[in-house]
Amino acid sequence: MHVARKRFGQNFLHDAHIIQKIGQSTGVTAKDHVVEIGPGRGALTDVLLATGARVTAIELDRDLLPILRTQFFNQPNFTVLEGDALKFDFSTLATPETPIKLVGNLPYNISTPLIFHLLEQRQHIIDMHFMLQKEVVDRLCAEPGTKAYSKLTVMTQYYCRPTWLFNVPPGAFSPQPKVDSAIVRLVPRPAAELRANDTAALSRLVRTAFSQRRKTLRNNLKNDYDLGMLEVVGIDPGIRPEVLSVDDFVHLSNALTEPTS
Repeated sequence: MHVARKRFGQNFLHDAHIIQKIGQSTGVTAKDHVVEIGPGRGALTDVLLATGARVTAIELDRDLLPILRTQFFNQPNFTVLEGDALKFDFSTLATPETPIKLVGNLPYNISTPLIFHLLEQRQHIIDMHFMLQKEVVDRLCAEPGTKAYSKLTVMTQYYCRPTWLFNVPPGAFSPQPKVDSAIVRLVPRPAAELRANDTAALSRLVRTAFSQRRKTLRNNLKNDYDLGMLEVVGIDPGIRPEVLSVDDFVHLSNALTEPTS
């Protein structure tokens, strides 16, 4: 049996009840093209294939590739590709008629950069269902004014609607992780809802605002932005960044990037 490798952040799901629950939560049907990131030993893959969906798996550990190909050799709608999800161009698997659904038990050590990588390709994605460290899911779904609210929260909620689905205990994995996990659903927002004039400028603003989250907006932004614009748009420079909503950040970013006459 393949032994989980620490360098790949591997923790394999073995709890049949949890595996079925994850499969059901994705809402995958026979008409879908599902891309599974990090299929591992194929426990969730089996459930996804049972729906009749086309399943393409992206696996970095080359020792797992022959195991998966052997396990699902009689499944014509299954393909496994060797690849690094952090570098993979997911648009190559989608068509205008058939965008993809993403599913995965994501390695916790790369979850945040991977989510940002996927957000850049959101136009090809129907939705995403991921197993993540519970702390990361808390951040994705956080409300303004809470401890978990962060740059990851703002940028994810700008591009997607996140929904916490359920928690997964360490005992559902082998080997057991030292943290709790959770399943999250991310649904990309339609283009009409994305109101930032310049998304790169929005990202820079959010990153700068949260650079030292215990400090005020005035202290974090004073070296890079005109603080007078905060008061123009009705934002108190004396508040901390986690108080601002996603819409507040968008409004402020647009005000800061509007050309002056």
